[in-house]
Amino acid sequence: MQIEHDIKLDFNDVLIKPKRSQAVSRADVELTRKFKFLNCEKKFNDPIDMGIPIIAANMTTVSSFNMARALAKHNCWTALHKFYSVEEIEKFFKEEYETVRRVFYTTGIAKPDLEKLKILSDLSVPIPYIIIDVPNGYMQTFVDKCKQIRDMFPKSFIMGGNVCTPEQTQELLMIGKLDCTKVGLGNGAGCLTRHTTGVGFPQLSAIISCADAAHGVGGLICSDGGIRMPGDIAKAIGAGADFVMIGGYFSGHEECDAEIIYDNNGKPKSMKFYGMSSEMAMEKHYGKKASYRASEGRVMEVPYKGSINKTIEQVLGGLRSTCTYVGTTKLKDLSKCTTFIRVNRVHDNMS
Repeated sequence: MQIEHDIKLDFNDVLIKPKRSQAVSRADVELTRKFKFLNCEKKFNDPIDMGIPIIAANMTTVSSFNMARALAKHNCWTALHKFYSVEEIEKFFKEEYETVRRVFYTTGIAKPDLEKLKILSDLSVPIPYIIIDVPNGYMQTFVDKCKQIRDMFPKSFIMGGNVCTPEQTQELLMIGKLDCTKVGLGNGAGCLTRHTTGVGFPQLSAIISCADAAHGVGGLICSDGGIRMPGDIAKAIGAGADFVMIGGYFSGHEECDAEIIYDNNGKPKSMKFYGMSSEMAMEKHYGKKASYRASEGRVMEVPYKGSINKTIEQVLGGLRSTCTYVGTTKLKDLSKCTTFIRVNRVHDNMS
């Protein structure tokens, strides 16, 4: 047994310190990012345009085809959940990908997941962006399967996780041959891993250490989990995240493929939202919860929020404003301009 005594920080433990700025207007801020890929065999002399590095998380109650269509209009990404059929995926990628484009295909590492990938490959379905998603990215099996999928798709940009420590971040990049490691353990709105297992890591500190490890070897990281408000996205990027994945904060919108609960007047009141390790998710997608497993996800109702457009405009507007507060007109420079200050309270609550 060991105890690490240095303090680890979460988003609600810090604020970003403002600095003198030459920025004239929020409209001057450039939010798109360009990256070089570590292991993708497509070799480019210049970094590749990856749009705005915000991704709707691969949850069945969030990341639908409709969400992908909506976020693509804002140059943002959607990680489609992995429970669409081969026929649905084939139709979407072959008929709509040229207009939507900002889409990740999500897979697990179980035999059916790999068989599905093989079928899609045999059907010549274009899958240039892949996320390999498991709750526990520390299994040797996961590293091996990442390398296997890389061999299947040598020219795809591949992201995978989740982990929360620098050593495993580098393991997945260097041995698993990923381009980007997904960072976050126990932070999601639909996650009960900390309650059920006692395992986790404060997200801000995880981003800082994992980003340093990834960037040191030419890789990238995606912060996954813990986003409660637009300012948290700015903090994640300021801490070094290259992408930010959002689940619960994007739930409850009309683009989500989730059950709607109506009020007595027949108006949408709320929507169902559940973590992908919840008992509901396991029963819905696998038929039952295996007796040897514990549920590590919660089920909840979230307020109905209407279209995602208003929410994403608030998010992007917040990021532009953050940049002007710290003296940059480019999102790519936000981490260079960020100084965090530890606080006892992030914001005032109106009584």
